[in-house]
Amino acid sequence: MSESRLDRFDDYRARMNARILDEGDHLGIKRFFNLDTAAYRDGALDGRTKELLGLTASAVLRCNDCIDYHLEQCAEAGYSDAEMMDALNVALVVGGSIVIPHLRHAVETIDLLRARDAEG
Repeated sequence: MSESRLDRFDDYRARMNARILDEGDHLGIKRFFNLDTAAYRDGALDGRTKELLGLTASAVLRCNDCIDYHLEQCAEAGYSDAEMMDALNVALVVGGSIVIPHLRHAVETIDLLRARDAEG
């Protein structure tokens, strides 16, 4: 099967994160990446819930890369399509009609994730 948009995103993200974090030496950037990672650890809210919040915020902010990342994390955390769509509905209500193109992107990403899961 050919490489999907989601596969290309994963490869690009991994390659560029390695370039930024492993090859780079900017302390401020490394600290921000660490802060971002730490924000999704279990705390008063569990990490699983925080990923769903991240998905909703990403859709409202209209960042397709962020939507893809959080959908991958949500799927890995065991969220159903219906649960992710419910979170995306909140994003649509909060963000308004400008979120619709990103909702389309999210639905395509969910389809790609499920196809990837089916392959195995």
